[in-house]
Amino acid sequence: MKSITTISAVRSRLLAAVLAAVCFPASVPAQSAPAIATDRGLVFTKTPEKYLALTLYRPANSSGKLPVVVLIYGGAWMMRFPQSQTAKAMWLARHGYAAAVIDYRLSSEAKFPAQLYDCKAAVRWLRAHSQNYDLDPAHIGAWGDSSGGHLASLLGVTGGITNLEGSGGNPDESSRVQAVVDFFGPSDLVQLGTNEFPGSFLQHDTANSPEALLVGGRVADHLEEARMASPVTYAANDPPPFLIVHGDQDRLVPREQSELLYHALKNAGAAVTFYMIAGAGHEDRQFDSDMMRGAVLAFFDKYLKATPQN
Repeated sequence: MKSITTISAVRSRLLAAVLAAVCFPASVPAQSAPAIATDRGLVFTKTPEKYLALTLYRPANSSGKLPVVVLIYGGAWMMRFPQSQTAKAMWLARHGYAAAVIDYRLSSEAKFPAQLYDCKAAVRWLRAHSQNYDLDPAHIGAWGDSSGGHLASLLGVTGGITNLEGSGGNPDESSRVQAVVDFFGPSDLVQLGTNEFPGSFLQHDTANSPEALLVGGRVADHLEEARMASPVTYAANDPPPFLIVHGDQDRLVPREQSELLYHALKNAGAAVTFYMIAGAGHEDRQFDSDMMRGAVLAFFDKYLKATPQN
């Protein structure tokens, strides 16, 4: 019973953090917002466990091909919260993007690399169906927070690695992305437990930690699997531009995780920008500020649009 209680306690605290993010309002007033077309329940792959679907948000009256941002929700790979990405998706659509909120298998349903397989399957599906939805298959980015940031980062650094591609359909399409925004995502699962923030309720070096549940057991006993699931492992694999953001008071994912990824990408010659938000914890409101939204939009406009739009 002890292990069940521990997992439940972690899940309840993580749930509170995710719900706080869900409640953040969109920064554009609804009455002044342009119309948005929403396509729900678009099945992009069938896994042994379940069908997986995405929701696509687009400006309703756009002309030309739309750059795409794949949005990946957080929740410690344990909890399903696609609704946490709705405000972001609508905000992106108002600024000339197609935003795809995707689903993926949780760690209780399948172990890594199933989650990465699912994200890659979604990217390939979007390219395969780009003509149906007026999407630009040459300009696809990824944005995730927490465990979603981890998966977005993996999308960025594992392009062309065949054993991490999976068999989720549309094999003739590329799963590469052209830009990544990573909000406080883990980057090195092996080192997660070495920089725990004082007062953190997560003990990373246990069999019940989120990363242990992802890789199949205590990280110290599954080092090969943990390295395989770590973005820093692949940082030199022709990475796209990255924008990394972390709070210096994060009690769930130590800020050192973003520092490790930043330095690994920088050493690989990638175009990488890193913002550390003073006083911010995990999923705090500072990540949804007008200034931060502006930084994200400028980043995506630079790398996903031929001509930046305001």
